[in-house]
Amino acid sequence: MDVQEAWLTKAVATKAPAVLAARTNTLDSLSPAFAPFAARWDAETKRRHELRTPENLKKLMDAQKAHTSARSTAATAKAQRTAAKAASKNPLSTARRSAATADKAARTHQKSARAKLKTAKASYPATLRARAVQAHAVHAVPGAVSSWLMSTAEHWVIWPGTVSAGLIALNAGALWLGRRTMTVAVDDALSAEERRLASRLDPSYWVQHADERGLSGTVPTPVEVTPAGLVTHVRLDAKWTPAGLKGKAAEIRALLGARTDLRMEIKAGSHGDRATITLRTRNAAEDADLSGWAPGDPWGVDTVTGEPVHVPLGRRVMVAGTSGAGKSWSTRALLAAASESEDHRLVVIDPKRVEAINWEHRARTAITPEDVLDVTDELYTEMVEREQLIPRGEDVIKISARRPRITVFVDEGAEVIAMSKKERARGTKEEPGDPDWGRIIENLRSIARRARAAEIILVWATQKPTMSGEGHGIDSQIAGQITYRASLALASASESQVVFGQDAHEKGWHAHELPMPGYALLRSHPKAKPHHIRTRAMSPQDVIALPARPVWSRAAGAPAAQPKVERPALQLVKDEAAVEVPAARPAAEPVTNRTRVLDAVRDGARTNRDIVDATGINKGSVSKLLKALVADGELAKLDDGQVVVAVKGVSA
Repeated sequence: MDVQEAWLTKAVATKAPAVLAARTNTLDSLSPAFAPFAARWDAETKRRHELRTPENLKKLMDAQKAHTSARSTAATAKAQRTAAKAASKNPLSTARRSAATADKAARTHQKSARAKLKTAKASYPATLRARAVQAHAVHAVPGAVSSWLMSTAEHWVIWPGTVSAGLIALNAGALWLGRRTMTVAVDDALSAEERRLASRLDPSYWVQHADERGLSGTVPTPVEVTPAGLVTHVRLDAKWTPAGLKGKAAEIRALLGARTDLRMEIKAGSHGDRATITLRTRNAAEDADLSGWAPGDPWGVDTVTGEPVHVPLGRRVMVAGTSGAGKSWSTRALLAAASESEDHRLVVIDPKRVEAINWEHRARTAITPEDVLDVTDELYTEMVEREQLIPRGEDVIKISARRPRITVFVDEGAEVIAMSKKERARGTKEEPGDPDWGRIIENLRSIARRARAAEIILVWATQKPTMSGEGHGIDSQIAGQITYRASLALASASESQVVFGQDAHEKGWHAHELPMPGYALLRSHPKAKPHHIRTRAMSPQDVIALPARPVWSRAAGAPAAQPKVERPALQLVKDEAAVEVPAARPAAEPVTNRTRVLDAVRDGARTNRDIVDATGINKGSVSKLLKALVADGELAKLDDGQVVVAVKGVSA
């Protein structure tokens, strides 16, 4: 028997904490539902208590006396009028008319006294407890009598009284649950800030202080701890909507006492009468090692989900970020990946030179206006040639070591746009061979619009993402073609709209609120979420330490240059028919842009425009080839700027 008692005692001791915890959890889940009722009850109780002053009591007593007197006077006047009607059948008699006037005046006075009594009662109301007792008595007493009357010796009918008792118990229980201070289980790993926020998001605290901030009618659930911070789901009454709650963000922040720079997100919940408040107190990417770079490394880590974030190669990308935001350090990982494989090449256009010199061992770099014009001309020509190679039924050319994907990185778009507007020095005359600087931006626009199919991909970076005004950082035609939009911290909300679109503010793309440095937003498609991304940091030394890779240029893939042959003196003439024209090139000679230009001139083309129309080569490349052919003695330029084939055997 002792063994059985010991076992029972041990079982009770073991199960008691679990049962107690389950009961506590059940009560905690019920308390938020009754908290608004208890809060309204307590608020009404307080209001009534404040009105029950001696002055208001005196007014009530005077009003009651006046009302009692008015009722007595009205009753007397009514009796006198009845007696006058009985004494005389003449409705116009003096007695009847006097009695009627007195009765009407008494009734008017009674009505006025009743209104004053009503006002006095409102100024000195009964306590809410007294009203509750009266209301339950109205139901309980008839219910008890009904139970007694409906009962018999054989069968007792007690349900009317039971219902009354149940209603009283429900009222008392609802008040107890609504006023109950819940036991909130707080994770020991929470920081001091999270503990304070969790306590203020507790329904018992929230309901007591919500009215002070204009938030009455909203009740949150106890917080959930996630890798990105604290989450609570708010129940909204009839006058609230999720959008309305979002408009009260400042009041909610004040109620919680949250830091001004703490990220707080308010959005619609699972149902129309629910909203979700998220406080980003944690960073899911905090422990991630994002220094340096190796093939396959992600561009960054999502601070909300902790998942790696990749920017696929072959996507046109805009990268924005104000000075000091970490734009260069964050972009280098993209460039390293774009120049790593044998079927990928990198071109860096950097008028400021600082970034370009780090990539000279594995990228084609362009710094001066002449270099930028040359490389964009080559890219345009490459694009046109590749477009002719796209097979029928395919959208893009297949990349290979011979035709690699070319990523063109523009590091500070504002400088490149300014370079394309470069003017001739004052006082100088325009010459036929002068560079057309406006062709820089035209080439880049064409690359943005057309070159994706040719696997020539534009990555545009700028500190000033504006499309108008002095020193704007991106061309509107180029911006319209870019699909991946990344931004580190920006200077203003208007710049965020330029990068992420007109709905940037509405959907939470607030790049101007990002911490500095090394945090970004990435919008890869319309439904992407504006999560903060901690980006990979790659220093200039990390770039220089990367192994060398082949550097792209059109000349690198062209046939070897033919050795120069000494030529006799030449004579420049306009009448080509008067001299002997050299024989055409051998059929075995490879067809290059150089030979195509020579053939066009032999066929009668005389100006740059004629040659462009005849060959399809862009005018920048034509100008360069003409200069080289004239220098080599293959062609001659006449005084009026036209070009002809140079003829042997005649002195100039």
